[in-house]
Amino acid sequence: MQTRAPLAPPLPTRRADLVAQLQADTVYDLAVVGGGATGLGLALDAASRGYRVVLVESDDFAKGTSSRSTKLVHGGVRYLAQGNLALVREALHERNTLLRNAPHLAQALPFVMPTYAWWEKPFYGIGLKVYDALAGASGLGRTEFLSRQDTLASLPTVQAAGLHGGVKYWDGQFNDAKLALALARSAARQGALLLNRMRAERLRYTEGQVSGLQCTDTLTRQTHEIQAGCVVNATGVWVDALREQDGSTQAMVAPSQGVHLVVDKSFWPNPEALMVPKTADGRVLFAVPWLGQVILGTTDTPRDDLAREPLAFEAEIDFILQESARYLKRAPGRPDVKSIWVGLRPLVKPPQSGGDHTKALSREHTVVVSRSGLVTVTGGKWTTYRAMAEDVLQKCVDHARLLPRGPAQTAHLPLVGAVGAGGGLAVSLGEPEGAHSYGNEQAWLAQLPGANHRLTPSLSDAMVRFAARYEYALSVEDVLARRSRLLFLDARLAAQTAPAVGDILQSETGLDPDVQGFLKLAAQYRLD
Repeated sequence: MQTRAPLAPPLPTRRADLVAQLQADTVYDLAVVGGGATGLGLALDAASRGYRVVLVESDDFAKGTSSRSTKLVHGGVRYLAQGNLALVREALHERNTLLRNAPHLAQALPFVMPTYAWWEKPFYGIGLKVYDALAGASGLGRTEFLSRQDTLASLPTVQAAGLHGGVKYWDGQFNDAKLALALARSAARQGALLLNRMRAERLRYTEGQVSGLQCTDTLTRQTHEIQAGCVVNATGVWVDALREQDGSTQAMVAPSQGVHLVVDKSFWPNPEALMVPKTADGRVLFAVPWLGQVILGTTDTPRDDLAREPLAFEAEIDFILQESARYLKRAPGRPDVKSIWVGLRPLVKPPQSGGDHTKALSREHTVVVSRSGLVTVTGGKWTTYRAMAEDVLQKCVDHARLLPRGPAQTAHLPLVGAVGAGGGLAVSLGEPEGAHSYGNEQAWLAQLPGANHRLTPSLSDAMVRFAARYEYALSVEDVLARRSRLLFLDARLAAQTAPAVGDILQSETGLDPDVQGFLKLAAQYRLD
């Protein structure tokens, strides 16, 4: 009888050891700036093909947009309405790939679209049948037409007045920040060097061509020179800052912000998510069960600034609460909001665009290569991160910034924590987070001190130690916002837990975990 090989131990992420690797006179094939979904996916793809890769992130991995999504792995129902079938087909294929490669962090999720006008069920239902057809073998479940009685049986807390029926369809859900960490750790296992708190200050040039970076360690203020044959700017909504250094005068990105409110699951105790395709002002509204709570959102509001911690406009908060009241039998108010977070979307500007209607701007990604050889990628969405990485590397090869190294390996590359190809781990992201997000690393987690000491029902002493030793965590915010998702689920409880987390982190890293900084941040995630 064959026995499965024992799992490799997690790779340590002691910061001093990682930074020391930059002291060597290494010439990397690829230097990636930006530790969000796009940059991390690119680092994994390149490293798995055998390229020498370094990635630098000025703050923490997934600090920005990549931890603030609606937590959906989707083909884009609204893109279907726009007639963008190619984007929908690609996203549906990538949705299936992601669920297969990270079953501990992503799962299929049923959605119900209640209908309140006679024409809505056939209109949206037929569109979703097309969605099924485009998914083909990658489909997660069959679209069903629901009667009024069936809809109320599935959604007992939906507003019953005027209800005609509903449409049930399937998409995916995931834990975005934890997936980003899985990408980072998977890239490291493939040989990439990844450093958070390492800011790219300026580009280096040799004979007019980009040849590397000058970086600053934001913890020690020490500078580091990185030599690389190819530099990719994958900094999301912030890509234009590096492009300006390189001489570009036209902005690529029109930032748009999306606001999400989290409330207790008693407002929406159903296992299915709610999807309203067209609210009073033409937006999409979701009520999504996630890690034991419910996410309400989102908005699509143009912004001119690029704040690291953007705040919601009062009108956006009012919009989500008012629209929720139209569809939930018991409507939440401001005192019921446990956490509020805001993410900036890097929407790609059409050339010379002067408009500010961000719902009409492109969610597709764009890759440009400057005269100096700087490669910039922006746009896109979480679901297609892997396809974006393939596209970027192909552009690097086409423009002679990288030598070809064979095809991508990531379509069938399980991420760290996945049970493995052909295996699966039953999880439910509708339930409180816990050990399931560690997948097949639960055994390593159980061996750490404090495995049975719970700081909250979903966070143990050992989880904090695991974050410090193996997940690049350096601060309380790193742990409570992105290794655990407590800040995004219950900002008040996160603030109460911060001192205990800080004590554990300091004992593990010897660094200031910045408890006070986190308490100020957590106050911004509350409405009271």
